[in-house]
Amino acid sequence: MQKFIKWFAPLIAVGVAIFITFFLISINSPEVSIDNEPLTLESNISQPKSEKLWLEHFSNAKRQGYFYPVNEVYIKIDLNEKITKTIIYKLSAKVEDPYQLFCLKEELKGHGLKYFLKKDKMGIDLLIYSQNVDKLNKLVQALKNYKILAQIEPYKEEY
Repeated sequence: MQKFIKWFAPLIAVGVAIFITFFLISINSPEVSIDNEPLTLESNISQPKSEKLWLEHFSNAKRQGYFYPVNEVYIKIDLNEKITKTIIYKLSAKVEDPYQLFCLKEELKGHGLKYFLKKDKMGIDLLIYSQNVDKLNKLVQALKNYKILAQIEPYKEEY
C-alpha cells in the first residue's frame, strides 16, 4: 500500500502534464477552421435622406476661417435720460488672524454683502463697495465685537 501511495502522486503529475501537452497542441494547430472567421454585421435598414444640416454647410464652404455668429449689433442709447449720481461707499478692514477671518466671513453671510478679500504681505484686507451706508454701519458695529477695525469712506473711482 505504501508503494502505491509513493508512486500515486508522480503518476498523477505525469498524467496532467500529458493532458496539458495534448490540449496546447490541439488549440494551436496549424489547420484553419472556417468557424473562426470574424462575423460581419449586415444591416438592411435604409437611412432616410436628411436635409442639409447647418454643420455640413460650414464644412463644405469655400471660405475658410471663423464665421461670426453676429455681423452687426445695434445699440439704442437715450441721451436725454437724466443721470443721477449715486454715492458709493467703501468699507475696508484689516484681518490679522484666521479666527477673525472666520468671524468676518460669518458676519458677511449674515448681512448678505458681497465682498472682496485682498491678501498681501501685511495681512488680509476686506473691501466692500455698497450704496447702503446703514448696512455698512451695522456691519462695522458687529465687527467691533470681534476686535476687527473697519472704516467706511466715500469711494471715488480713479481714472
